[in-house]
Amino acid sequence: MTESLLWQAVYPEIILLTLACLIALIDLGVKSSGRELTHYLTLGSLLGLVVILAQGGTQSDTLYAFGNLVVVDGMGSWLKCFATLAVAVTLVYGHAYAQERDMLKGGELYILAMFALLGMYVMIGGNNFLVIYLGLELLTLSSYAMVALRRDSAIATEAAMKYFVLGALASGFLLYGLSMLYGATSSLDLHTVFKAIATGQIHSQVLVLGVVFVVAGLAFKLGVVPFHMWVPDVYHGAPTVVTLLIGGAPKLAAFGLVMRVLVDGLLPLALDWQQMLAVLAVASLLIGNLAAIAQTNIKRMLAFSTISQMGFVLLGMLSGVVHGQPQYTANAYSSAMFYVVSYVLTTLAVFGVILLLARGGFESEEISDFAGLNQRSPLFAAVMAICLFSLAGIPPMVGFAAKLSVLQALVAGGDTPSMVLAVFAVTMSLIGAFYYLRVVKVMYFDTPITATPVTAGADVRWLLTLNGALVLVVGVLPGWLMSLCAQAMVQALSS
Repeated sequence: MTESLLWQAVYPEIILLTLACLIALIDLGVKSSGRELTHYLTLGSLLGLVVILAQGGTQSDTLYAFGNLVVVDGMGSWLKCFATLAVAVTLVYGHAYAQERDMLKGGELYILAMFALLGMYVMIGGNNFLVIYLGLELLTLSSYAMVALRRDSAIATEAAMKYFVLGALASGFLLYGLSMLYGATSSLDLHTVFKAIATGQIHSQVLVLGVVFVVAGLAFKLGVVPFHMWVPDVYHGAPTVVTLLIGGAPKLAAFGLVMRVLVDGLLPLALDWQQMLAVLAVASLLIGNLAAIAQTNIKRMLAFSTISQMGFVLLGMLSGVVHGQPQYTANAYSSAMFYVVSYVLTTLAVFGVILLLARGGFESEEISDFAGLNQRSPLFAAVMAICLFSLAGIPPMVGFAAKLSVLQALVAGGDTPSMVLAVFAVTMSLIGAFYYLRVVKVMYFDTPITATPVTAGADVRWLLTLNGALVLVVGVLPGWLMSLCAQAMVQALSS
């Protein structure tokens, strides 16, 4: 472990910021309606960053820089890498959709996506409350603007307003909680806060009250009950490409945020915040799955599905410290990381198919719009079915391996509350399988509304096929990704 003022600790952030500014300037001279030059420059920049971050993820040293404001470790590098890849895939899937809806009159979509990604980088790599909060605000402000990008759409504008108001409220909760932690520990540095709490000499009631507000703010970013009100409306109201930009990569950043704040900074208070996460997880699994059953709009259905999926992530997070003993910590948190990565991989393909069906100004948002998709395009129907099976946790898809790893981590301690939570989670998964399988039934057994074949560009077709294949292959052979997450987590916890 090294500590120094090293620019190399933040060179991915510097490269991303520089490229975003350059592309914004170059875009001023782009005249084509499809913004092809901006599109390919952005994709090239993101893929270059993926390579750089993947190399950083293989490094065994943890690096602290700029007076402990920044931390670079395996977990952070891989989360940034996966988030960058998710944004790149989203832009490929959404290019035709955005062009048809006049969202590419300027290069705002690409620039905002890159600045949102920069916010994710700062969140994931922050080792200081203030740095983490600045990264969070950069991400959320960019997200608000992207949701409102279709200025002539009343539903998008309404969704942006709701997102902005509720996001500001959640940021206030988080900031107030962080201020209370600062008041109790006299520091914004995560390691200093950790050591101060571990001494046991700080007034615990002040700390726990601060943790309550912090967990509330984090719960909003994850979109879990009862801080989920914005999720269905924003998923439904935002342009579908923006829905994916909000529902994909930011989930990885939100997991990194939770790890930095709750584990790196507040692990001595684990028995307090784990109880809060347990309540949030139970409520999210229950309400998310039950509410999704009643939905006829597939984007709203996937929004409630996201709420329940994040409940599973919280199950992994709350099983890190059992009876005050942290020996299960690495296994629990690595299972949660594996779950988030698997979820984002699956979500990309699901929304990729939704974007593909949205053509000629027609928004393919109702479940009935998928009727007979197998007759129109067996390939894309198969990709969608594989991903829906994965979200439902049906083997051998990656979603099954992810749910199994979380449940194994949950029951590892052997205590009765964890067993009850595991049984409850399995029951909710069985209920949740209904609304996923309903879409599969519609695709394969209902009469198609139109006989028009589904077409896509070669890049989208091959990428979507690869995406669906990975959901299946990683489910059959999950060992390499589990090992990657475990190694990253062990390195992060040992620093």
